[in-house]
Amino acid sequence: MSDVPGGRTPETPGEPAAEPGTALRVAVALLVAASGAVETISFTALDHVFAGVMTSNLALLGMAAGRAQGAGVTAAVLALAGFGLGAAGTARFTRGHEGTVTHWPRPVLRCLVGEALLLAVGAVVWAALGGAPGRAARDVLQFGAALAMGIQSGAMVAAGRAAAPTTYLTGTLATYIVKGVGAGRPNRWVPVRLAALIAGAGACAAVLRTSPGWAGALPPVLVACALLAARTPGRE
Repeated sequence: MSDVPGGRTPETPGEPAAEPGTALRVAVALLVAASGAVETISFTALDHVFAGVMTSNLALLGMAAGRAQGAGVTAAVLALAGFGLGAAGTARFTRGHEGTVTHWPRPVLRCLVGEALLLAVGAVVWAALGGAPGRAARDVLQFGAALAMGIQSGAMVAAGRAAAPTTYLTGTLATYIVKGVGAGRPNRWVPVRLAALIAGAGACAAVLRTSPGWAGALPPVLVACALLAARTPGRE
C-alpha cells in the first residue's frame, strides 16, 4: 500500500497499476490503531518512551543520558533493543517471501499472529497487575511492547506494496502533503491511517483512565481484527 499519491506504483510505463483491495487497506489502518494503543500504554503507563518510534527514543536516550537519569536510559535501551530484535527476527522469518499488491505472504501473516499472541500475553500480565506494574514488570512489559512493534514494522516492510508504515507516520504525512496534496493527487487512505492512530491512542487512554486493568486488551484485539481483514478475499 504505497504512500505514493493515489496509492499507485505502475508496473509498466503507461499502464495503470493494480491497487490493494479495501480489505488490506482496512487491515493496515487497524494495525495503525493497534500501534497507537500500544504507544499510549508505553508512554503514559510504563516509562515515558515509545514502543515503535525509535527516532523519539534515540532523542529520549540522549536526554536521559545528559541528565544522568538512569531509569530513562534503561527504558530507552529496552525499547530500542526490543524493537530491533523484533524487526530482525521478522526479517529472517520472511526472507525470500515477497508480497504482492493483492495479498500478504503467509510468513507475514504468521508474524502478525505472533505479535497478537505476544500482546495478548502482555495484556494478561497487565491485567493481573491491575494496570499498575512495578519496576521490574515495567521493564519486561516495555521490552515486550517494543518487540511487538518491531515485529509489526518488519512484517509491513516484508508485505511490500500491499502494506504501509504502521508504527511511524512522519514520512507518510510528509509524502501526503508534498506529493499528494501539493500535487493535487492526495491518497484518501492516508488520512484514514492518521485518524486510526489518533483513535487507537484515544481509546486506549480512555480505558486507562476508567478501567486501567483492561487497557492491555485493546492492542491484541485490533491486531486480530487486522488479521481477519487481511485474510478476506479481495480483488485487484
